[in-house]
Amino acid sequence: MSHAAIRVENLVKVFGRRFRGAGDVRAVDDLSFAVERGSIFGLLGPNGAGKTTTLRVLTTLVRPTSGHASVLGCDVATQSAEVRRRIVVVIQEHAAELLLSVRENLLTFARFHGLRGADIRRRADRIMDDFGLASDATRKVQDLSGGTRRRVQVAKAFMVDTPVVFLDEFSTGMDPILKRSVMELLRREAERGRTIVLTTQVLSEAEELCDDILIIDKGRQIARGDLNALKLLTERLYEVTMTFERVPADIDAVLSAYQPLRVRVNHSSVHVALKDEESRVLQLVTSLAARGHVLRIEINGASLEDIFIELTQKGAAS
Repeated sequence: MSHAAIRVENLVKVFGRRFRGAGDVRAVDDLSFAVERGSIFGLLGPNGAGKTTTLRVLTTLVRPTSGHASVLGCDVATQSAEVRRRIVVVIQEHAAELLLSVRENLLTFARFHGLRGADIRRRADRIMDDFGLASDATRKVQDLSGGTRRRVQVAKAFMVDTPVVFLDEFSTGMDPILKRSVMELLRREAERGRTIVLTTQVLSEAEELCDDILIIDKGRQIARGDLNALKLLTERLYEVTMTFERVPADIDAVLSAYQPLRVRVNHSSVHVALKDEESRVLQLVTSLAARGHVLRIEINGASLEDIFIELTQKGAAS
């Protein structure tokens, strides 16, 4: 038996423009990939890259123009009902049931998936605690803020045990403490064998969570692999963090000679991303260290954000 939970082969999705003279939009363009069971898979790309369209095809919300896609062996076009029984979906534009309370949203969702009884009510109470929703349990969703509504949507994914979960920008509206808690819940679900497919604009989330990452642009693959494999695709990218007793006054002048990709000064810490030879990176660190009392130095390879920018810029230029 194949270990792949999801298979995509030469997938194409074309949308016709409604206005005279406007060409068709090729949102997904000959995309192929597989997602292993029990993994957390990140589908990343800039706005308009085709991420959400790909999710909509995989979750049977739109039909592919050509190519094939399957979830747990079921074809998304010809066996859509079977696919829907095996998945749970949280896509940005999908609203919770606005006229129901938070608790009824969770219970109704569980009943829709054929679940009943006291265990489901206990699960709803536990999940509301996990998502900081207990105090809003009896409030109608229409009366909640946008961020709290989003929490209700994501919480639904934990009410059922479908083997595959699709999450589109799951952390929207979550504070950092809740987001970290939800990320830990997602890791536990993957350890239990659930396959999780997510998109996110917050690349640090993907860097922490994902076992496997696919970066797409204009509907096509531009990179694929785990974080270490992606780092091998980008040469001479470094991140330097230095914490000073007091940030040197002439730091901008020093950094300008190295043409950094990104600079961020946070209180007494300086974070620099740059593309250069290793010897030049060490030269920069030495130069900065000579200008102030250094409390901490850290040099790392590229972050996922740097890799993403590098690869998508290459794709745009080609």
